[in-house]
Amino acid sequence: MNNTTNNYIDREKSWLTFNARVLQEANDESVPLLDRFRFLGIFSNNLDEFFRVRYAAIRRMSLETNETEKILGVPAEQLLKEITDIVIEQQSESLRILSEIEKKLEKENIYIINENQVTKEQEVFIHDYFIQKVSPAVVTIMLNDLEEFPLLKDTSGYLAIKLVMKSESSTEEIKYAVIEIPNTINRFVVLPSNSEKQYIILLDDVIRLNLNSIFNIFDYKSISAHMIKITRDAQLEFDSDLSKSLMEKISNSVKERRVGEPVRFVYDQAIGKDTLEFFLKGMNILSSDSIIPGGRYHNRRDYMNFPHLGRYDLLYRENLPLPVPGLSLEGSILERIKKKDYLLYAPYQSFSYIIKFLREAALDPKVASIKITLYRLAKNSQIVSSLINAAKNGKKVTVQIELQARFDEESNISYSEQMQTEGIELIFGVKGLKVHSKICVIERIEEGRVKRYGFISTGNFNENSAKVYTDVTLFTSNVEILKDAAKIFDFFDVNYRVHRYKHLIVSPHYTRTRFNKLIDREILNALSGKEAYIKLKMNSISDFKMTDKLYEASNAGVKIQLVIRGICCLIPGVKGLSENIEAISIVDNYLEHSRIYIFGNAGDPEVYISSADFMTRNLDARVEVTCPIYDEEIKKELIETFEIGWKANVKARIHSADLLNQYRKRGDEKPFRAQQEMYNYYQNKLDVIAEELQ
Repeated sequence: MNNTTNNYIDREKSWLTFNARVLQEANDESVPLLDRFRFLGIFSNNLDEFFRVRYAAIRRMSLETNETEKILGVPAEQLLKEITDIVIEQQSESLRILSEIEKKLEKENIYIINENQVTKEQEVFIHDYFIQKVSPAVVTIMLNDLEEFPLLKDTSGYLAIKLVMKSESSTEEIKYAVIEIPNTINRFVVLPSNSEKQYIILLDDVIRLNLNSIFNIFDYKSISAHMIKITRDAQLEFDSDLSKSLMEKISNSVKERRVGEPVRFVYDQAIGKDTLEFFLKGMNILSSDSIIPGGRYHNRRDYMNFPHLGRYDLLYRENLPLPVPGLSLEGSILERIKKKDYLLYAPYQSFSYIIKFLREAALDPKVASIKITLYRLAKNSQIVSSLINAAKNGKKVTVQIELQARFDEESNISYSEQMQTEGIELIFGVKGLKVHSKICVIERIEEGRVKRYGFISTGNFNENSAKVYTDVTLFTSNVEILKDAAKIFDFFDVNYRVHRYKHLIVSPHYTRTRFNKLIDREILNALSGKEAYIKLKMNSISDFKMTDKLYEASNAGVKIQLVIRGICCLIPGVKGLSENIEAISIVDNYLEHSRIYIFGNAGDPEVYISSADFMTRNLDARVEVTCPIYDEEIKKELIETFEIGWKANVKARIHSADLLNQYRKRGDEKPFRAQQEMYNYYQNKLDVIAEELQ
């Protein structure tokens, strides 16, 4: 099976290799048991999104073209088959890992039992729980007499039911039904226990145990229930009705998504052949679709929320977010930022500073306006609450909110309506471009003149994801940077006017060109015998032209270090192509999300933070912002944090053409777990300051 063609790794296989790294964490015996469950859930959730987006896109390509469409020289149909083969293998491995974790939990007196293993006392509790909590939420549909097969949602799991009816004739009458497993109820039901042992039963098995309560009006002699799950194409289709607003079009399109074409069907491999065929035929699923046999339970993304049962000894120790030296959550944050720039590195440091910044701006009588871009928001967002507070205090609040943030469309539409009601001015972006930049600018009237303050980030303004996503945010009052940031909001307002930026690097107009120039300078330095290096930390690199540019730099003698969490289409370490490039991926307790770009510049390094990866969409088809770091202390800090990541030898894997996810071992060096060392780095900074104050 080819993974590479023409010096690039196939994007889809590279992504599946990233998800295999997540599965490695679930398999890693050094990871606490309950966190291993969480990684299984993340693996499953990732796979769902992959099929809804990437697999679906390739499938459309294979169906819509008259010719055999090729991706890196491989026909689309063949690539779909290769992807399915990889996924079946990974699913099999995930089931093995799940079984292993469950056995280890039993040694910790935690038992996950099914409907055939419950005691009489437990059965009484489960039956009562079913009647009180589950039964009112269960949707059951009898299928035999329906003219049209019901639409199954890809956000839910279902039990495929087969009833064999009692009959005096020799011909058996079969009835089929489907039960939707409610996703409004916790998937894991903790059973009461009067011993040291703790018992959990899945909601699926609560329903299985009570099938007779659902179907007791039928005179059946046997009943069976097997789980099935469908994944649908998540592409949004917009109509061309000019009378409809963008919000209305996206809202309608999200509703249409639920009837998207099936792209994957997963089933319990113990299901009867006749039942499987009945459902495949009814749902119009063809053999060319991705049909994947699985275990008894699907929707394993729910394992991300497996109950902790008070067993904190089976979870990673929680590192409490640290304060940012020099910034206080008590005093005025604007007065501090007025004097110098500050960097926040979440989740090592507290995301609360961003909330504090907006809360203060909302109350400060001198603040006249707040402008911010929003992409993904937390449930019950404190960011939105702060902005509404500002509007109520008479501030002019302008919010650019991206309605097409995939799978967050409904949430963003709801927040948009809420903010509009409160008098906040909304901008819905630029036609044909997603707005992925993470910027905020406030204007404050000081001594009769406008003074700007703001922040620029690599991640979403989302207090929930900030607990698990590593991102950096620059707080600044730098006149030049914020003048450029204000121009971006002008561009949102008047799209046909392309601004020139003196400091920020902005997609889609300038990012590719500017990065090419930065790489060209390193090439020139290398050829001139000067110090030349490039250190890049990002989520993904899949743009072939940018990959070629890094190959060119490598061949010129530029030393290149890449820390790339996800997709890496670049092949490092190939003689004559990329021998000066090393690339690793760190997958650990936190999701590596910060984008930090460092260029050697002949001994005077330039450092940038960015919302953009080296992907074609980020460079050419989105509004992204890359910000230079001018403060020497912060520049040094970002270089040092990059080096901490680069020294990783515990949770780091090597990117390579063989996609083997080999762990990076560095001779006789001590184990170096970068994320813990990063926390220690920031703790040490505080300790040094505390010692100096004594």
